[in-house]
Amino acid sequence: MKLTILGCYSATPRAFTNPTAQVLDIKGNLFLIDCGEGTQVQLRKFKIKFSRIKHVFISHLHGDHFFGLIGLISTFRLLGREAELHVYGPKGIKEAILLQLRLGNSYGGYELIFHEMTSNKSELIYENDKVEVHTIPLKHRVYTNGFLFKEKLGERKLDITSVLNNDIEQCDYRNIKLGKDVVNKHGDLIANSLVSFDPEPPKSYAFCSDTKYTETILPIIENTTVLYHESTFLEEHAHLCKKTKHATAIEAATIALKANVKQLILGHFSTRYGNIECFKKEANSVFHNVHLADDGKEFNL
Repeated sequence: MKLTILGCYSATPRAFTNPTAQVLDIKGNLFLIDCGEGTQVQLRKFKIKFSRIKHVFISHLHGDHFFGLIGLISTFRLLGREAELHVYGPKGIKEAILLQLRLGNSYGGYELIFHEMTSNKSELIYENDKVEVHTIPLKHRVYTNGFLFKEKLGERKLDITSVLNNDIEQCDYRNIKLGKDVVNKHGDLIANSLVSFDPEPPKSYAFCSDTKYTETILPIIENTTVLYHESTFLEEHAHLCKKTKHATAIEAATIALKANVKQLILGHFSTRYGNIECFKKEANSVFHNVHLADDGKEFNL
């Protein structure tokens, strides 16, 4: 599982920082999470293939989280895209995107499929044989969801030494990986546990976009491998959280601690601060395994 941060700053784009967008590569699936202005430029800069993006997840309809989407969709068309594109986001995103495409007479070339969300409860919104994605209802000024990406349990691993010692034919290797007992060359039934190892524990990634501090998300993200949580403010500006419905670095760390996550990544920094290292310092006072997002930074999770 690999996470690439394309942008992680709040509000307005600057020459040297970008609003929220990131790419998660999980079990061969490439997911674009939020799409602030300049996202397609960042995708090119970090050599992420446009053709691999088939699913886009938008947390909410504030501009610094989705104003780059119309440009990306338009560029896909200009590049001759034929594969369908799935967009997951709040109710209203379909209208917002299609209106711009219609007024610009630029719709067509490939199918856009919108999955609009309205529920205030966690929902399964995407699933294939390797991954599932659930919403994380958040508390912001507009309807907002985070997203929980979970690997499914993989295949068992062959204990090749035991396999050979038990005279098991190669045609049964697949069944062993699927967890089945098999019959060897001599007609003996061999228990799966004797010839295989447990698969790697599945990993999970929780993206918590703009939100005030809320413990309602704890049951959803409990024991997550990696949590990305917004941390717009330092403690000196904590009084701004009530009005803006954002969180501080310490509040993000408190969520990480109470949810028993393994690793916390902070992001969505207010551009009022000159040094984001202060966010890590404050969060470390509550939670030990803290990392800072930054534009272009990669995390191998």
